[in-house]
Amino acid sequence: MLRTDNTSAPSPTSRWLVSTDWLAEHLRDANVVAVDASYFLPTQNRDAHAEYRSGHIPGAVFFDIEAVSDHSTDLPHMLPGPTQFGAAVGALGIGDGDTVVVYDSVGLLSAARVWWTFRLFGSKSAYILDGGLPKWKAEGRQIEAGDVRPRATKTFTAQMNVAAVATLDEVRLAQASDSTQIVDARSAERFAGKMPEPRPGLRSGHIPRSFNVPYDRLLENGRLASRERVVAAFTSAGVDLDQPIITSCGSGVTAAILTFALESIGKEPKGLYDGSWAEWGSRPDLPVERG
Repeated sequence: MLRTDNTSAPSPTSRWLVSTDWLAEHLRDANVVAVDASYFLPTQNRDAHAEYRSGHIPGAVFFDIEAVSDHSTDLPHMLPGPTQFGAAVGALGIGDGDTVVVYDSVGLLSAARVWWTFRLFGSKSAYILDGGLPKWKAEGRQIEAGDVRPRATKTFTAQMNVAAVATLDEVRLAQASDSTQIVDARSAERFAGKMPEPRPGLRSGHIPRSFNVPYDRLLENGRLASRERVVAAFTSAGVDLDQPIITSCGSGVTAAILTFALESIGKEPKGLYDGSWAEWGSRPDLPVERG
């Protein structure tokens, strides 16, 4: 854990956020690694890796969500196995015990997914940069271009917390009973089936009996909103914060924002549905609700 003195104080909105001041001070520390986790939907026509090469936080390595994933399935960027993850992050110069500070080029989007993934595989010191690259740039801090060659290949001993990942069977059970709430981070229009899905072949709508908390309701200017606003976003959608929750979205990326926000208010979700709507919406045997 980071110290909470005046040189390394996490943001008050979450113990898993670190400030740009802290990162700037510790960026050259041997055991601190900045990770650019930027990702965009195919329909956005943006190349995250190319944007990283054009300008990133000095020394930051690029974590490719698509490359570091399970390639045995057609579902997008499903979690890799522990061996693949350990080898991939070790090659990025991230080892056991290192402090990982994840950010993205939007502020708080895909960084949450990569933060969750690091924690899932056993990292005890994975954090998100408060405000991400936009805040870093707005403060006039240094930016560098090109790919970063890691200082050295390290050993990251990945151990997967499988209990934190909700499987299709667990989501089906939750959908069919009142045991666990399913909370969807997609926009209200996509949740209601009034807007087509960005990935071809998916039905429109949502998992029956699920709740809709669009992830942007948890953010303010690209940063995690206040505790009061986070609580209000969930409760106004009908979510009981004292009952188990599975987070979901389009493909498991913005669901991690829900997970991050819930943890910031002391409510750890039961799991994140990795397949999310990319899996559920592609299965004609599964029920879909609209409206």
